[in-house]
Amino acid sequence: MTDELDGLVDHLFRRSAGQMVATLARVFGPEYLSLAEEVVQEALVTALQQWRYGVPDDPAAWLFRVARNRALDHLRRQKRFVAGEQEVAAPDPDDPSFAHELRDDALRMMLMCCHPALPEESRIALTLKTVGGFSVDEIARAFLSHTPTIAQRLVRAKRLIRERAIALELPARDALPPRLESLFKVLYLIFNEGYNAHEGEALVRTDLCAEAVRLATEVAMHPVAGSPSAHALLALMLLQSARLPARINASGELTTLMEQDRSLWDQQQILEGMRQLDASASGTKLTRYHVEAAIAAEHCIAPTFEATNWRQIVSLYDDLLHIEPSPVVALNRAVAVAMAYGEDAGIEAIAPLVPALGSYLPLETTLGELHRRRGDFINAAKHFTRALELPCTMPEKRFLLRKLEATRSGR
Repeated sequence: MTDELDGLVDHLFRRSAGQMVATLARVFGPEYLSLAEEVVQEALVTALQQWRYGVPDDPAAWLFRVARNRALDHLRRQKRFVAGEQEVAAPDPDDPSFAHELRDDALRMMLMCCHPALPEESRIALTLKTVGGFSVDEIARAFLSHTPTIAQRLVRAKRLIRERAIALELPARDALPPRLESLFKVLYLIFNEGYNAHEGEALVRTDLCAEAVRLATEVAMHPVAGSPSAHALLALMLLQSARLPARINASGELTTLMEQDRSLWDQQQILEGMRQLDASASGTKLTRYHVEAAIAAEHCIAPTFEATNWRQIVSLYDDLLHIEPSPVVALNRAVAVAMAYGEDAGIEAIAPLVPALGSYLPLETTLGELHRRRGDFINAAKHFTRALELPCTMPEKRFLLRKLEATRSGR
């Protein structure tokens, strides 16, 4: 029962905490964002203590009620909350529309966090922490940065929100476009974390992927926000999501693209992803989302791994590097180079990236695999060993251990 309860609370934290924080921040004001985060955390701790005697019928509503009441109690004690409860108009957790309101608040909170008054990196970090439920360590990995640096960014962002009284509301139509690029980046990072989680027992967090797709769909369908870039981002998410059913096998182990059973890919999502990719072609601006969606489409249309048009993918990565020059993009390109032109060409393309990427798990994993394929089992074992020393999920760890064992056996 204890393990099941811990799992339920952890699930609710990942799925609902950010939405509850967003709603509380709207109800009480953005200046109380830190308080909203604090009372939601307290509600989760209370749940761990009280639910051992029975889990409520609607756990999310129970958590919100406890968090809201704690916030009210705190504000009354501090004598900083002068409006009556009737004026607060806090949502009733028993109202069937409650879940929908939370989701709306999540998007509202994201747009508030993407306010132009905040530096862009702070906007994105704050949104991932507040609405996405990301840990500071996860955000640091997403930025390839250090944890203390991200922590300081979050502190500064919250101070700016409080001092400038940035309103927690959807911006006017003419104020929406400046926020969209940051919003796209946030949704992109939320989806990526779901697609390849960096912590815990699960390699894939389907709840995060689904929430990112839902929010991206709302944005793409919006009369103002629904730009070609929004359609491209949604296309990318749908085409990647379509492969999720084959990404983990029945034993919960990671399967590579080469090993995946393509009959498990969601063909409806692929069709919708292609439709969104077509819709994204209506503009004149080429973004990273357009190119990454085109790369994902190449994988989806290939009937087999061997039939993949790797040379076209290398060309698309060249376009992506022009738009978004980064060592991570260059590493992904190097993988495509290896598939198109051989392992030696891939290793040569990776060599200049090593100083910039440092202790980056995919770097070590990729080098281990390329050395293994070319028969250099000694170097392959070194890279797989280094990869095992880095933070990773349990499925990734088991995958790397299998690779290391095979390498040591000369396979």
